[in-house]
Amino acid sequence: MKPNTHLILASGSPRRRQLLGMLYPGLTVIPSTVDEPAYESGLPSAYAQNLARMKAADVAQHHPDALIIGADTIVVLGGQILGKPADAAHASEMLRSLSGNTHTVISAVCLVRTAADPAAEPDQVHVFSEATQVRFGELTDGEISRYVAGGSPMDKAGAYGIQDDLGALFVAHITGDYYTVVGFPMHRFYTELRHFAPDFLPETLRP
Repeated sequence: MKPNTHLILASGSPRRRQLLGMLYPGLTVIPSTVDEPAYESGLPSAYAQNLARMKAADVAQHHPDALIIGADTIVVLGGQILGKPADAAHASEMLRSLSGNTHTVISAVCLVRTAADPAAEPDQVHVFSEATQVRFGELTDGEISRYVAGGSPMDKAGAYGIQDDLGALFVAHITGDYYTVVGFPMHRFYTELRHFAPDFLPETLRP
């Protein structure tokens, strides 16, 4: 059976585009425009999963007979969720709070398999998340200032990217999946896709 290739990433993240592009060179990217609600209470993982579900559902309503991938990544420190920084001062504040401490990065994914005939059958939805513990070394004010001045923290939850030049140097240790910290849990995605929508696997990975 020929694999289905009508797969859409509902995210504008360049990291997710790059990671999924390794499996799907012709990946279609249609970023969701849904407004993200602020975190109020409950499990951070449930909040991240809800955001991923909202993004996938937003794009799915316009694309029948496809697999839509929604995703969201959050950073949790001491029960507080650190999103993307509002400005340079906010980014510096976040990095100072992470310095010398261990935080959790949660990447949630929602897969929506839309029906070929939406009027006749419902969409299939599957949501999951992965969590990785990250410990930062002690950061100096100079290191933080140089990193923030480069602009890299501004589009990232927690104000850093583990794949960045200086961001990589800040991370002393991780427990869990590296790609979860980058923004998309590749291994978990692969294992979930094998069960949820195996016909969307790249041909080289099909059993």
